Amino acid sequence: MGATDAFPESAAQAGAGPSHPGGLLDVLGVAAVMLDAKGRITLWSPQAEELFGWRAEEALGRSAARLLVHPEHVELVLRLFAEVMSGGESWAGVFPVRHKDGSTRLVEFRNMRLQDEHGASYALGIATDQAVLREVERDLALSVRLVAQSPIGLAVLDTDLRFVMVNPALERINDLPAERHIGRHVRDALSFLDTDAIEERMREVLATGRPLLDEFSVGPTATHPDADQAWSVSYYRLEDANGRVLGVATSVVDVTDQHRAATEAARARRRLAVIADASATVGTTLDVGQTAQELADVIVPELADLAAVDVLDAVLDGRRPAARDRGGLARFRALATAAAGETPAMGAADPTGQLAAYETERLITRCVTEARPVLVTEVGPADRRHIAADQRGAELLREAGLHSYLAVPLIARGEVLGALSLYRTDNPVPFDEDDAVLAVELAARAAVCIDNARSYQSERRTALTLQRHLMNHRPPKPITMDIAYRYQPAQAASEVGGDWFDVIPVAEDKTALVVGDVMGSGINAAATMGQLRTTTRALADLDLAPAEVLHHLDHIAGGLDPAFATCLYAVHDPQREECRIAVAGHLPPVVVRPGRPPELLDLPTGAPLGVGGVTFEQTTVPLRAGDQLVLYTDGLIETRDQPIDARLDLLLGLLAEPERPLEELCDRLLGELRHGNDHDDVALLIARVRGQDG
Repeated sequence: MGATDAFPESAAQAGAGPSHPGGLLDVLGVAAVMLDAKGRITLWSPQAEELFGWRAEEALGRSAARLLVHPEHVELVLRLFAEVMSGGESWAGVFPVRHKDGSTRLVEFRNMRLQDEHGASYALGIATDQAVLREVERDLALSVRLVAQSPIGLAVLDTDLRFVMVNPALERINDLPAERHIGRHVRDALSFLDTDAIEERMREVLATGRPLLDEFSVGPTATHPDADQAWSVSYYRLEDANGRVLGVATSVVDVTDQHRAATEAARARRRLAVIADASATVGTTLDVGQTAQELADVIVPELADLAAVDVLDAVLDGRRPAARDRGGLARFRALATAAAGETPAMGAADPTGQLAAYETERLITRCVTEARPVLVTEVGPADRRHIAADQRGAELLREAGLHSYLAVPLIARGEVLGALSLYRTDNPVPFDEDDAVLAVELAARAAVCIDNARSYQSERRTALTLQRHLMNHRPPKPITMDIAYRYQPAQAASEVGGDWFDVIPVAEDKTALVVGDVMGSGINAAATMGQLRTTTRALADLDLAPAEVLHHLDHIAGGLDPAFATCLYAVHDPQREECRIAVAGHLPPVVVRPGRPPELLDLPTGAPLGVGGVTFEQTTVPLRAGDQLVLYTDGLIETRDQPIDARLDLLLGLLAEPERPLEELCDRLLGELRHGNDHDDVALLIARVRGQDG
């Protein structure tokens, strides 16, 4: 017989139905015993037999007091029975009862008087084992306290996903009182959340019985729809002792603080990554325009959807930017822009290379004048007019969806060099103070690179001027040799300064050939070069041996700054048809003899000048009519992407070609070996021994 067959239709409609075994009454084992007016047992339930040990046939008709109570308690029991039967209050309490096996058990009683249709009185006793009752009461009290006092949000929903219970913690988490939960479907009570996903998870748990643990969820609350909270949610199915599904329970832990901390940590990691990227990619050259472009590229799209770099025009001229007050114009030159994608906002930025005078109302002017960031969290119509150069630019910014703007000054060594402008159009999050801090850091790094480029350009001009002054004379033509030479400075300012060569007449028609390279760059290197070159000419006039000349130069170099230099000093003696050569850490020369392959001379390398206390060796090499001696500095052959052995082989290959005029040969060597390799100075000297009839 089905459940609905066991109850009338009206009862079923009222919600009545059969109770499954295992309920609270079954756990308590409630026994029922009825006594007549004389205290004799007239009814005895199976639970009474289980509780007291007596079968019904043993108990019925007997005096309950004599059967169940110890003799010393009989009088008390009879008095209590008389009070109940006289119409007094029902009696409730704990009483020691004698079990059939002779033991004593404490039993919780509820006694009341009953009356039948004839007016006869009976006493009904309902009893249960006190230990069982107390255990159930304790468990229930603990469960209630656990749920009520738990810091974790707890809820129970029935199989239709309607709230049955919520604890105070969940009320606080959902920002809803219990009465707005109880009896309501989850989609109605939590309409401010993604209830479709929540229902899907709950129904999955109801269907499978497999719990879902620590589901991460982010969303608003009922009273704070604009502020996201974060929760860790678990779902598990509730079943009774017989496995009947009662509903689904959920536990919710508020992890908003941890989520925000993790989000901030991730944001900090991204910012550090941007700074690291900027350190590696901004300022790779000494070109102001490329440095500005590198800055714009590293910022987009991580920090902004559009970035523009404008530098004060005076900076590009190598001048210190003049001080400006709030009433003056600021003359800028646009150097770089970068955008995350196609956007009308690009049309509002000044074209690269354009010179513009910005009015005081422009935010970028205020940025450089006040030397501080200008942050507009929410851009309005009035702000757009002060960001763009004209009304058309303001309209393009509106069309692009500009909603937040940030300008930071480019400051290096206490001076404002320009400004970095950042725009957010597609990124919905407005700029904040943290963004301003990051932008200032990036701008400061780039500003130092820009300032370095400006300083290097100035130093380059000075070094080149000094170098040209020192190298402006033509070396004398030797009597017995034809010579050709070239000097090319480095294109990078930081590399200019240290290479030199010389041709010096020596007594008895001898000729000294010199090539050297000061280790270092800039003005100091050029000055050291000049002093070493002058000293070498003085020593050559004394007709000293090459090794002795290097010894004196080594002593002189030790007191200079920079102190180190490589040098090769050779003296050609036409009478002996030989050349004595000493080397101080310099690359070996090449000898080209008619009809024979060019030869890279294997000479003792020696230590560079300035090391001090070293001995230099000299080597005598035959050098007859038609032979050529090729001297050079490392700028001719060294590159950053090829081994030096390969470059030396290329030099020898070029010298092995059919004989050319010396001037043409110099151009040939520079054209082939110097192409794309302008990071260092280069000095080249070629000497060819004349014949007797030359």
